[in-house]
Amino acid sequence: MELVEELRRWRVVPDRLRHRAETAPDDPFLDCGSGMMTFGEVHRRAEAAAGGLSALGIGRGDRVALVLPNCTEFAIALFALARLGAVQVPINVFLKGDFLRHQMADAGAVAVIADAPGLRSVAKIADDLPDLRWRILVGGGSPADTDESSDASGTPHTLTFDALEAGDAVAPPVELVQSDLISIMYTSGTTGAPKGCMLSHGYYTYVPWSWFENDWYSTSDHLITAMPMFHIAAQAMIMMAALQGGMPATVLPSFSASAFMAEAAKAGATMAFGVGPMAMALLASPPGPHDRAHTLRRSVFPPMPPAAREAFLERFGVAAIAEGYGQTEVNPLTQSPWDRQGMTLGCLGLPSPYLDVAVLDDAGRRLPDGAVGEICIRPREPEVMFSGYWNRPEATVEASRGLWHHTGDAGKVDERGYLVFVDRKKDALRRRGENISSMELEAAIVRHPLITAAAVHGVAADLGDDDVKAWIVTEPGAELDPVELHDWFAENLPYFTVPRYVQLTTSLPVNALGRVQKFMLRETDEPATWDFEARGLKIQKARRR
Repeated sequence: MELVEELRRWRVVPDRLRHRAETAPDDPFLDCGSGMMTFGEVHRRAEAAAGGLSALGIGRGDRVALVLPNCTEFAIALFALARLGAVQVPINVFLKGDFLRHQMADAGAVAVIADAPGLRSVAKIADDLPDLRWRILVGGGSPADTDESSDASGTPHTLTFDALEAGDAVAPPVELVQSDLISIMYTSGTTGAPKGCMLSHGYYTYVPWSWFENDWYSTSDHLITAMPMFHIAAQAMIMMAALQGGMPATVLPSFSASAFMAEAAKAGATMAFGVGPMAMALLASPPGPHDRAHTLRRSVFPPMPPAAREAFLERFGVAAIAEGYGQTEVNPLTQSPWDRQGMTLGCLGLPSPYLDVAVLDDAGRRLPDGAVGEICIRPREPEVMFSGYWNRPEATVEASRGLWHHTGDAGKVDERGYLVFVDRKKDALRRRGENISSMELEAAIVRHPLITAAAVHGVAADLGDDDVKAWIVTEPGAELDPVELHDWFAENLPYFTVPRYVQLTTSLPVNALGRVQKFMLRETDEPATWDFEARGLKIQKARRR
């Protein structure tokens, strides 16, 4: 494919942005909530911000945390940091306390770019962030709003992102290659704290190849998504695809099932991207005037059951693609060509030609088609997957044993060569599009003064993914109040980790090594002590303060 061959030339992000700004400066590129910017405008603003960051002493290899909702400044910061060879560390804006501390401290962030709620969250853990030198405020208000002092000894300086862009400093030239890091993106583990995936310029620029090759995207498309920009999906599958393909993309501030189709119509979007639970929420929303009054030609919402895909097409008049699969570490792992979509319902799709994909047994032996084992991969070309886990060489080695990257997912290959998902091999949870670390959540729950032990696992949710069930052991004689416990969860946990179900128990089943045997918990038919949602205590995306 001629386009893919053209894209293969560009493996460094700022080089591609510079080329677009030189050859098509007035073409529309990104609308992240404050109007469509051209390639030339994004390039100019990124250069200005890069100059401001460089004047602060931020340069090649430095890690800078981004604690931002979807906004224009997020995109400008991403490209500015890439221009300097610095490494962005995008962080879920709903993280707080220990969840936030772990990622910022582990990355050794020297600066953080955040809105006022984000800076206030960072201020609460500042004593545990010895590497942090700069706090950069995005949005309304002033640095004083974050209760920070820019003069106190040992306290990071605070300035505004507007001031950063308005300066006249010029970023120095930086020679980058495709293996240089552009991002450290944390992905929640199952038995340990979240690990930072090291992602290269080559990986970011590679991700869109298959999307064009398989006709999921066309260079004449206008992309739209409500995926958070701190995820690989919005950054690589939308922003990098738009950059590589030379087309416009709209990144909505947030997802609203009742407003999404109207927003797509307003933008003139032709291709929508999200995750399966978003599509299920769209189907569950009341009919509206924009159900058919839009310009979408296709949409991508994996994973999605075949019946739901048929209902989506019937209601909205647009097909929903679901035969794709990937992780932060490697994306896409599978992706079926568009013209084969109707034949592959229920599958993950065909393995990427840029990867060697195999189903292996526990001894690392390749299994025959139809046999269930762990989905494992290795690259066929440089920089087509992540570069390892930051500060975790032992985790990198473990995940790469036998020279295969182990996904932790169980699957099989059917008689046609399509990969079929069977189950999560690991004790993993995924809720509302977010991966959850069981260990991290359990450690946070036992911080409650009346709770001595906790174990969490997933329960199938109505809209796909998991609801969270927590098994809780209290102090002897202690009595928990459901409303007070839910309020404590909401105050101390990211909204997407708040358990829906709580089962009070006197003890947890453990093996000889003291590890909780969660399969025994899952097999218990006993109804939950509390279903917060049934009690009217719904788990919602909390307003950040």
